[in-house]
Amino acid sequence: MRLGMGGAFVNARRETRIPMEVGVHISGHSSVSGTETTFTENVSPRGARVLTTCRWRMGDRLKIATLTGSFHALARVAYCRAAPHGGFAVGIEFLDPAGTWVVSGAHAD
Repeated sequence: MRLGMGGAFVNARRETRIPMEVGVHISGHSSVSGTETTFTENVSPRGARVLTTCRWRMGDRLKIATLTGSFHALARVAYCRAAPHGGFAVGIEFLDPAGTWVVSGAHAD
């Protein structure tokens, strides 16, 4: 663990993120109905960084599903930051994954 902003302890990332664009659908935003089709910026066995048009709050829950393949999951927003070229970069942690994700736990550092 390390000391984060505001003096709270936070867990260090357990695995390396792999730069990879994966097409996904995300839904569940509290003020925007429907599903957004977007892509990941990087992935890991337990989560991803997704580019989105919406600002999300830390702790929000969303649903994510790959455009191709069988993966889908309930996820938790770990952070949301303004992206350099517009929109937002959202770090998500998979809570209830099902199907086959693009990387497995066997590839974690």
